[in-house]
Amino acid sequence: MRLLRYGLAGHEKPGLLHTDGTIRDLGGLVHDIDPAALSPECLARIRATDPETLPEVGGHPRLGAPVTRVGNIMGIGLNYADHARETKGEPPPEPILFFKHTGSLCGPNDPIYFPRGAERLDWEAELGVVIGTAAHNVDEAHAMDHVAGYVTLNDVSERDHQFKHQGQWGKGKSAPGFCPVGPWLVTADAVPDPQKLAVKMVVNGETMQDSSTDQMIFPVRFLIAYLSRFLRLLPGDIIATGTPAGVGLGRKLFLKPGDVVEASVEGLGAQRQAVVAEAP
Repeated sequence: MRLLRYGLAGHEKPGLLHTDGTIRDLGGLVHDIDPAALSPECLARIRATDPETLPEVGGHPRLGAPVTRVGNIMGIGLNYADHARETKGEPPPEPILFFKHTGSLCGPNDPIYFPRGAERLDWEAELGVVIGTAAHNVDEAHAMDHVAGYVTLNDVSERDHQFKHQGQWGKGKSAPGFCPVGPWLVTADAVPDPQKLAVKMVVNGETMQDSSTDQMIFPVRFLIAYLSRFLRLLPGDIIATGTPAGVGLGRKLFLKPGDVVEASVEGLGAQRQAVVAEAP
C-alpha cells in the first residue's frame, strides 16, 4: 500500500494512492496516518478494504509528510563509504547517530527555506524507515518485524550550522523544511528488499547522486537492532538511513534560492523542492 496525507499544511487528511493513480480518502477508517494507524492491526484493516469503496479525492491536492505525530527523526551519518570519503572522513566502525528536530518535517514538494545567514545549504537523498511497533533490545532476526514502511527523504543540511556552532549535528539539520518526506509511505509488505533500491538526487536538472541502498555500510536490519540497544524505537519514528556520495559538501557546490532539488528512491516515489529565501 501507498499511504499519504493530503490537504493544506496543518489540515491534512489521510489517504491511499490507488493503483489507478487516484487518491482515496481513508477518513472513514483512520483518524490520520499517525502512530496508531501504523500498527499491524490497523494496516491489516486498511489492506483488507477495497480501494474502490473509498471516496475518490478530486483535483491535485498538496501532499503533506505521509506520517504525522512523529516522535523522533534519527539520522545515520556516513553510512555509505563513498560519502564518508568525499567528506574526508573514514567509514565508521559503528553507526553515527544524530537527531533532526521534528519541526523540520514537511511535504514532499514543499519549499526549502534558505536560512538567513546560510552559506552552505546541502542536499542528501535517503531511504527513510518508519517504525510501526516499539522496539527495544531486538535482534537482527526480528528487527524487520518492527517496520511499518519506507519513504523517500531529503536530509537537507546547512553545513556551517552543522559543523561550526559546537555540539551535535542537529543545528544544521533541523530548520523548518529541512526534512521533506514522501510523497507516500510504502508499507513494508510492498518492499521485498530495502537493500536493493536505487537512490537518486537531481539538482537543477543535473544528476548529483545515483547509487543504491546495497552500498550501505550498515543495512536497515542492523540499524534497527543496533539503535534498539540504546533507546526504545517508537511507532511513527523515522530513521534516515544515510546518503551516498554526490552531496554538495563533496562537490563544493551549494544550494541558493531559485535552485530545485528532486530526490527519489526506487519504488517509493519522487519529491521536488524549490529553494526559496526565508521570510524576513
